[in-house]
Amino acid sequence: MKPGEAWQTRLWGVCLVNLATLCWASNAVLGRWLRNDVGPLTLTALRFTAATAFFGFLLRGRPQEEWRYGRDRRWLLGMGLAGVVCFSPLLYLGLRHSTAVNCSLIQGFSPLITALIAGLIIQEPVTRREMAGAVLGLVGIVGLISGGSLRFLIHLHFNVGDLILLSAAVMWAFYSVFGRRVMRYRSPVSATALSSFLGLPILIAAALFEYRHIPLNLRPETIAAILHICIVPTIIGYWCWNRAVQALGAGGAMVFYNTLPLYGVLMAAIFLQESLGMGHIVFGGLILAGGLWATLGRGARP
Repeated sequence: MKPGEAWQTRLWGVCLVNLATLCWASNAVLGRWLRNDVGPLTLTALRFTAATAFFGFLLRGRPQEEWRYGRDRRWLLGMGLAGVVCFSPLLYLGLRHSTAVNCSLIQGFSPLITALIAGLIIQEPVTRREMAGAVLGLVGIVGLISGGSLRFLIHLHFNVGDLILLSAAVMWAFYSVFGRRVMRYRSPVSATALSSFLGLPILIAAALFEYRHIPLNLRPETIAAILHICIVPTIIGYWCWNRAVQALGAGGAMVFYNTLPLYGVLMAAIFLQESLGMGHIVFGGLILAGGLWATLGRGARP
């Protein structure tokens, strides 16, 4: 790949990964808001039923190789188990017991976790720039959530929900790494669709069991929120993320996962009229700078 083409590919990947995290910022907010109306497994089953149908439709007309699991079967199963069956239920379950502040801090560790797992499983090298960018982004996360207050961090309490959210972060790291391996040989649409096909039956069975204990409370607001989650974070977000992982690598894409709380703050300021101070701008800038430093400054990956 020519240097100019490689730079354009990385820039395109940066745009896509930021669009994905922007979509997911709304997922965390709505997931917390829906905690009393729908169970975590039921909500996950609903969103991935929509996603599976959509990505299955996109596969129509594509080459037969895109439909076949082939040598990627185990990696696709790993994607389905980690990203479809485990990640979202753990995220929604954690949000039932923890706070959005703790959730954002824990998500800040995801780039570091992903970089380590990528090096161990698929031998994807972790550059110093990527490590430095991940650490810089984590500093921005801590500063953004704490407002620069050391007292806030000292008195921050963790509970069982935080452990669940940490497990969700690990599952997302595995999903990204498995996806990077799969998309060496197939398109993001194929990877997302086939991994969703494998994970959806497990989700539906678990959701039917959960429904007996946590019934679905359908209100107009609930329906609208569920539809948003099915379309924006799930269909748009997952496609953008997997395409970005293909362009940037698992470690390069995960650096920008730290933009989730940044976009959450911006959404709160725009839609909820919450205050937006200089600290948000400074620490938010650190998050973006860390991602750009790690991703745009390195060479293209195969």
